[in-house]
Amino acid sequence: MTVAENIRPHRGDTSGCVPIAEHGLIGDLRTAALVDTGGTIDWYCPARFDAPSVFASILDTDRGGAFRLTPEVPARTKQFYFPDTNILITRFFADDGVAEVQDFMPIVDDSREADRHRLIRRVLCVRGSLPFTARVAPRFDYARQSHTVRTAEGLTVFASPELSLALTSSVTTEIDGPDAVASFKLVEGEAAVFALDRIGGPVQPRSCPLTEAEQLFDATVRYWRRWLSQSRYRGRWREMVHRSALTLKLLTYAPTGAIVAAPTTSLPEQIGGERNWDYRYVWIRDAAFCIYALLRLGFTQEAEAFVRFLSEDICLKSGPGGPLQIMYGIDGRSDIPEEILSHLRGHLGSSPVRVGNAAVDQLQLDIYGALVDSLYLYDKWGRPLASDHWDTVCELVGWVCDNWDRPDMSVWETRAGPGRFLYSRLMCWVAIERAMRIARHRGLPADMPRWSRARDDIYRRIMRSGWSPRRRAFVQREGEEVLDASVLMMPLAKFISPTDPKWLSTLDALGEELVSDSLVYRYDPTVSPDGLRGEEGTFSICSFWYVEALSRAGRVDEARLAFEKMLTYANHVGLYAEEIGRTGEQIGNFPQAFTHLSLISAAFNLDRALG
Repeated sequence: MTVAENIRPHRGDTSGCVPIAEHGLIGDLRTAALVDTGGTIDWYCPARFDAPSVFASILDTDRGGAFRLTPEVPARTKQFYFPDTNILITRFFADDGVAEVQDFMPIVDDSREADRHRLIRRVLCVRGSLPFTARVAPRFDYARQSHTVRTAEGLTVFASPELSLALTSSVTTEIDGPDAVASFKLVEGEAAVFALDRIGGPVQPRSCPLTEAEQLFDATVRYWRRWLSQSRYRGRWREMVHRSALTLKLLTYAPTGAIVAAPTTSLPEQIGGERNWDYRYVWIRDAAFCIYALLRLGFTQEAEAFVRFLSEDICLKSGPGGPLQIMYGIDGRSDIPEEILSHLRGHLGSSPVRVGNAAVDQLQLDIYGALVDSLYLYDKWGRPLASDHWDTVCELVGWVCDNWDRPDMSVWETRAGPGRFLYSRLMCWVAIERAMRIARHRGLPADMPRWSRARDDIYRRIMRSGWSPRRRAFVQREGEEVLDASVLMMPLAKFISPTDPKWLSTLDALGEELVSDSLVYRYDPTVSPDGLRGEEGTFSICSFWYVEALSRAGRVDEARLAFEKMLTYANHVGLYAEEIGRTGEQIGNFPQAFTHLSLISAAFNLDRALG
């Protein structure tokens, strides 16, 4: 038995860190893992999205831990998804042969096995022969806990005080300090399998022979293809739309129906900067927009599960911050304290590395509009709202009527203090207007006079105080003349006609100031300080909003060109991070739900505009 001490000295460089875009995502609807194009799993949190990591070399190549599985000889690599699934295949092309690693996490219906969270890596030699090496190097609790490693009955067991993992393999493995290693050679037609299980309690270690791995592969293919077959989308860019849908499904936490904003933490919005956040939680806004995108494609079960999450797992509260928080844990918990992991270097030296999110206590009024709009669409395209759900809607809308004029932090979660943001007012208007639509359509009880007065007051306030005669544009907040890409939601939310002269003038102003080759910045932090140092990239959801705004304004050719350009910024398997840097690199947490849901919406509306 060997004891691993995980806090080791740094090498002093970041040479081994793979760029964010050089990854694919796998998962089992409870957690997820990133696999880079060289065959290394460098991000994985067993059990659930927000659990402590065991592989985190994407945040620190020395200390983070990884599962490497690569040829021992120089090889070119290509990575792709097995068609219409979330099974990731990395292919290696060497002088003496061609092989591939199939990475997947089985979707298990049996509740006794669901806690296993089995991660399977199947290696196949398809031509010639290739020697491989594997190194399994877990570093528990974000590399803060040491662990023991031992072999027993053909298993390698890694045990820390709070978590144990069992590795089974069809090839011989040996202990090397805190790690397990294997070297083997495959000839054409041969295969090897590695399976990593979370064990403990009712989940006991067990092997994963070649035949079982093949059966689980086939079952996982069937699951994803059966799920995707529900899509009603038949328009242009279908492959990218379906890849985005598959990605959103991967970000769903099946036990509750929650949807995380991203499966990662602290991937930087600026390399070397401090804009590093933990996104492994349920943002009410992001999840509500996800429901809109999935309902558009015909996926109603995800909407039903999310509505259950809202009603069963989230507790509304009374207080100055309002009945809703901006985010919750995937189990509905409201406490998400932020902590800095100072022992991790950060991706490409970008520190700090954060877990938890201090923005949880911010007042962001726009979330009420996003939530009520998603419930309106669920009532329209899914199932009618239950009476208890309608009571909740009435409570939320009543609070919005009393509080829509408060200063808040708004959609971008700035840390520079509250303000009176146009986007927040806009989405308060949406909350009230969509609730009125539901009430009229269903004949439900509602305080229509009060709701109508508040809705109209918000409209007049935006048109009067959100418009800058000098800029000839709607602006970020009252009393200022800063442009903000969030106003692109005005026609998308049906607040203003997409051909209204004031809106067309705003669209032109945004295009001149915030758009760069189809890519859209959120705002200019030099004229609108957000409380953080450094720059950021273009925000991909804003770029897709821009496409949709152009298409709704009748500028379809411009919209199509902007959309096609945006597609070129996807990574090799069709995934997007939160932002795109100056040279086209992906930055920010990856993949991000916000980006993929806006891609679906833009494609849907642009395809309809093209006819």
